[in-house]
Amino acid sequence: MANIFPRWTNILPLKIAICLGSMALCVVAGFSYYGTPKTQRVGYMPDQPIPYDHELHVKELGLDCRYCHSFVDQSGHANIPSANTCWNCHQHVAKGSEKLAPLRAALGLDKDHAPIEGAKRTPIQWVRVHKTPDYAFFDHSAHVNRGVSCVSCHGQVNEMPVVYHAESLSMEFCLDCHRAPEKHLRPLEEVYNLEYNPKEYLAQHHAALGVEDYDSNWSEKKAQLELGHLLKEKWSVTPRTSCATCHH
Repeated sequence: MANIFPRWTNILPLKIAICLGSMALCVVAGFSYYGTPKTQRVGYMPDQPIPYDHELHVKELGLDCRYCHSFVDQSGHANIPSANTCWNCHQHVAKGSEKLAPLRAALGLDKDHAPIEGAKRTPIQWVRVHKTPDYAFFDHSAHVNRGVSCVSCHGQVNEMPVVYHAESLSMEFCLDCHRAPEKHLRPLEEVYNLEYNPKEYLAQHHAALGVEDYDSNWSEKKAQLELGHLLKEKWSVTPRTSCATCHH
């Protein structure tokens, strides 16, 4: 009796199994990238033309964020410093360092810091670390002027020899903050204090703030929530959570 099915059908189940297995692997691989913080650039740490050490400048020397990012509390965008901003200090400090060659080139100076006649000044090509997608809107000034610190989005920059992408800055990340801003709000004078501690702040100011049930045994998290709720009510902070908030 002749075979009803052709011979190639003998390995058809194996082919189907291989195809289904390959599809499953593609789904897993895709989710492991696009469904995790990896796709949000967490940990991204590019090399910069000048190895600027934030830990040295901010934590050890005490530079305020606004010295370099001078428009962060006035503009929707955080500007990067110009070469002149850097030279204000480095014309006196480590001005002959080879690491500062791009800075001298941007200013048209030679190794002895003398102006080069006819020099073509080229701005320092800083590599951007944090970037809001084009389809989303984020206003820096609106946040820092209502008690949201740089730390909430950028991490402990004062402890970073090389700045890296610390938080996902995903839609979920933003919504979590908009739904519970009390977790991040702090007094305006502490917004740029990257070593701020809400427990220590309340210990000194609870009476002036009118926190009647203050307890020195509160944890840092508890102190932040109590102070955050107080500031949220005082400033009438009611962040929107609709799509139109960020997607204009």
